[in-house]
Amino acid sequence: MIPDPANEGPVGRLLHVLCGLSAVIGGTVLIAMALMTVVSVIGRAAFAAPILGDVELVQLGCAVCVATFLPYTQFRRGNIIVDFFTARASRRTQSGMDGLGALLYAIVMALIAWRAFAGGESAHESGETSMLMSMPLWIPYMLMVPGFALSALVGLYQTALYWTPGPAWRRS
Repeated sequence: MIPDPANEGPVGRLLHVLCGLSAVIGGTVLIAMALMTVVSVIGRAAFAAPILGDVELVQLGCAVCVATFLPYTQFRRGNIIVDFFTARASRRTQSGMDGLGALLYAIVMALIAWRAFAGGESAHESGETSMLMSMPLWIPYMLMVPGFALSALVGLYQTALYWTPGPAWRRS
């Protein structure tokens, strides 16, 4: 079941807006990558002049897209859930296990955000750049951090919903 905006409360509504904004940013990056790829392919085919570093930009852009789409996916409960063993469990047991899953997700996303931030700092300090374009690699690292951090917050929010008696929404 998808969260009901009318029953989210102020924290849920704020997270909903932030997750939507994050997804829009990711979609914008994805569209920009697609347009750049089209221009590069046409340039390669028609003028023997592709965009230098197009593959590099697509790789870095994909990493940013994944990080920006994760919060929205988690908020909408779009991640895969294997409930084979819990399908016949009581709602309380399912809610407890779903809360545990959301907590583990939050912990992993927080760790990834921390390591992406540390990686970005390290790349900045060492002056690491991409091979063809000499783009500073700390930039995409740091662009991923907000998405991972927001994913962690969504996981914590969902954990609280699952573990609080009578939450606004539950898994159907």
